[in-house]
Amino acid sequence: MPEVAVSWTKEADQDLGLPKFETNGAAGADLKANFSAEFRSSGVSLAPMQRVLVPTGLCFEIPNGVEGQLRPRSGLALKHGLTLLNAPGTIDSDYRGPIGLIMINMGESAFEITHGMRVAQIVFAATLKVQFKVSKNLSQTIRSTSGFGSTGTK
Repeated sequence: MPEVAVSWTKEADQDLGLPKFETNGAAGADLKANFSAEFRSSGVSLAPMQRVLVPTGLCFEIPNGVEGQLRPRSGLALKHGLTLLNAPGTIDSDYRGPIGLIMINMGESAFEITHGMRVAQIVFAATLKVQFKVSKNLSQTIRSTSGFGSTGTK
């Protein structure tokens, strides 16, 4: 099993622990809101259509050839309209800075993000480097250049 080295930011609450896969079959490990001391008791209230950068208190050393994909939690999305604005967000293997979650409230009422709340998940996936080459003629397919709904709705 590959390892991902983790370090804490200076203001992180280490008592929240590391990301955790909640079940044996879970593809993603849950990430928690890890606010600085001034916001730990109050958290952050997110109004409808408002976005905020939620800190996780974590920095990763992801192996070369792997990316970290930040994804919303389905329960928060369904029940409250809370999601990640750039889902999936990518953490490149050469990034070593703090992991922040760009969260947006697409719901109809304000949502309270509290310290320690599981607000997103991270999935690790292999990446593939390719070499680009110019071609005057791309191979033809049945779909060809049809896009944006061209495969139907059923």
